[in-house]
Amino acid sequence: MRRFLYLIMLVSWVSFAQTDFIAREYFKNGQFEKALFEYKKLYAQSPSNINYINQIVALHQELEQYNEAETFLLNLSERFKYAGFLVELGYNYQLMGNQNKAQEFYNEALGTIDKNPNNVFTVAKGFQSHTLLNETIQAYKKAMALKPDFNFNLQLAQLNGEQGNIEDMFIGYLDFAEANPIALSNVKRFISDFISENADNENNILFRKILLKKMQQEPNILWNEMLSWLFIQQNDYNKAFVQEKAIFMRQPESLDKIEDLGAIAFNENELELASEIYTFIIETAQDTDELLFAHYQLIQIETKTTPREKYEQIDKKYQDLFAEFGLFTQTFDLQLGYGHFLAFLNNTPEKAIEFLENTLKLPLNDKQQAEVKLELGDILVLQEQFNKALLYYTQIQRNLKNSTISQEARFRVAKTSYYKGDFKWAESQLNILKASTSQLIANDALDLKLLISDNKYEDSLQTSLKLYARADLMAFQNKNDEAILVLDKILKEHKTEGIVPQALFKQAQLFEEKEMYDKARENYEFIINNFSEGILIDDALFNLADLFEHYFNEPEKAKSFYEQIIFQHADSIYFVDARKRYRALRGDFIN
Repeated sequence: MRRFLYLIMLVSWVSFAQTDFIAREYFKNGQFEKALFEYKKLYAQSPSNINYINQIVALHQELEQYNEAETFLLNLSERFKYAGFLVELGYNYQLMGNQNKAQEFYNEALGTIDKNPNNVFTVAKGFQSHTLLNETIQAYKKAMALKPDFNFNLQLAQLNGEQGNIEDMFIGYLDFAEANPIALSNVKRFISDFISENADNENNILFRKILLKKMQQEPNILWNEMLSWLFIQQNDYNKAFVQEKAIFMRQPESLDKIEDLGAIAFNENELELASEIYTFIIETAQDTDELLFAHYQLIQIETKTTPREKYEQIDKKYQDLFAEFGLFTQTFDLQLGYGHFLAFLNNTPEKAIEFLENTLKLPLNDKQQAEVKLELGDILVLQEQFNKALLYYTQIQRNLKNSTISQEARFRVAKTSYYKGDFKWAESQLNILKASTSQLIANDALDLKLLISDNKYEDSLQTSLKLYARADLMAFQNKNDEAILVLDKILKEHKTEGIVPQALFKQAQLFEEKEMYDKARENYEFIINNFSEGILIDDALFNLADLFEHYFNEPEKAKSFYEQIIFQHADSIYFVDARKRYRALRGDFIN
């Protein structure tokens, strides 16, 4: 008997769910009469379901059956004391063109909040669902005045934003953040829709003035944090640093925010400021790990800005740091950085190998050992000792299976095989890596696989592909001039082959590294004009736009190339960045 009852209930539930689905489909497809019929069936079975009630009212209104909607709502109001029905009655009269009668019901709905402030939730929701923003704001303000525990500053800020009351919106968001610090990241996201990268933008100026006024009236670290955030949005990192220092001086608990700002400045090539930030950390930090991190970052900056003929100064700085802090696991990152410096920049790979082999003797964890072996493998590739390099990469794969660093090692195996001209083995490794959990590795693997598969059948000897791999290796070895010459050979001797756009693009990137921007531009333009259907078209467009924006100072030309990506290559990986840069150049708000 129990099983029989269960089956009846199950059949009933399935039938009810099907009716609900059918009703929604009818509504979505504009078949309002059929939808109304189905919703009335559902309402008969569940007469207190507010969703079905709202749908029936909405359908009567879609069918211009305003009298039926009114009768239905009045009957409901007699049965339920639900303030939201007053809003619906008012809106029904508004649709009939009777604004005075509509306002009477709106005022009555607002009056219910005086009797019970909790009615604000249904009343405000009803007003907002019909875009009655002024009434929604009145409801929230009335409830907050009657019950100070309520905080609708976030909702009010959003409503003011929709109405274009930008100053009230900014103040509302800041008041909400002050009362709810945990929501600060969301508040920043909301505000970012109304400011731009341009410090002279009207909204930026207004927001800055509001923050400065709040700092004068009621000092709070929150205002310094928001000012710092605003300056970062405007790419004004120096001013952001001033605010971050002020925050730290008042609350010297953590240097994390200052470290983050240093990373931003470094990535944006603001090396002088980044150096100042890391120097401040060195002078301030109490924690050894923070101190070592700042030293590591500072020496990377100094390496980038020091002429090659003065690299002995960099070498000495590394030696001084090892003398001060020792060659222990705590200075692991410094040791790894020093090994890379010796091999790839100071042209002393044998010394680098000896140094890193000593690092391997320290009590390192598995990941640290893998990082050293990865660097050693790279140095051996640099020396073209490919088989020895493959041994290190294979050890990492064996010892740390399925880890990201193991996948990185597999990619290095594929890249090394490609440098050697063993394209078949390289492809087999790349096929596995296309499913890598690391999106970056997967993308790199796919790019290299396409390069090989698209060009390996051009001729039986694979001459052009081998030349390209040779140029790629030379670029890895920092032999950019030699790599450019090899790519020139491809462009002259294999000009009818499919590898030409790849050679042009690779050469353009090398030209950029050598600050030969005119030559880079020529290559990108050649790709755009002659290989517009190829896979590198969006790469060429984005890089060319970047050149015009940052090196040739021709923003209008940059906009035209970003625009081509936006409208002609919506599936490009550059789409989001292109749209952001285009809007910034046009003076739009950041979204």
